[in-house]
Amino acid sequence: MFFDIYYLIIVLPFVILSLIASARVRSTFNRYSRIPTVRGITGAEAARMVLERNGVSGVEIRRVSGKLTDHYNPKDNAIYLSEEVYDSRSAAACGVAAHEAGHAVQYAEEYLPAKIRLSIVPATNIASSAGIYLILIGLIFANTFIGYLAYVGILLFSMTVLFQLVTLPVEFNASRRAMVALRESGLMTREEESGAGRVLRAAAMTYVAALAVAFAQLLRLILIVSHANDRRG
Repeated sequence: MFFDIYYLIIVLPFVILSLIASARVRSTFNRYSRIPTVRGITGAEAARMVLERNGVSGVEIRRVSGKLTDHYNPKDNAIYLSEEVYDSRSAAACGVAAHEAGHAVQYAEEYLPAKIRLSIVPATNIASSAGIYLILIGLIFANTFIGYLAYVGILLFSMTVLFQLVTLPVEFNASRRAMVALRESGLMTREEESGAGRVLRAAAMTYVAALAVAFAQLLRLILIVSHANDRRG
């Protein structure tokens, strides 16, 4: 990617916002990881409870290394919980684990936005990379017909924005499923539920920030290409 004034005034503010959102996730998780659940349930048990309450079976719950590396992998139908979540008996761990179980429930119930997001992952990865190269080629040859490849690159790069846009309902829905299951199970106090909910809301803001960054990048690229073509004209 190239560095320019558009990056400073359009993209950088949202990048900073994204960094703040990520820092808030870590601080919120650390805060509520110090609040143990009264009933002593672990993150792995919370995930299993969400699955059972939704009638979902056949999903494995495994450990994964790293910090806040928790995720659900639809390819092997397994929930991966980090060490600080799998065995932890904190409100934060239960919230994160329940959220990942919410993703497993989505795929079991064929939740449409989740299916769409999964289906466009390969296309998004290829299109975003190819789009940047086409934009670069178009800018280099801005004074020729090849310069119009830049617009094709912008169209391909827009897949990144689409992916982030589809991600929002998937993540918010998984959190909603998680909180409903935790509330209905009666395994957590209101204070514990509140802590788990705050962790999930903080995490949700990182996806909102990611969408804002992707959109800002797209706008920046459009302005760069438009400016190059104005000079050509």
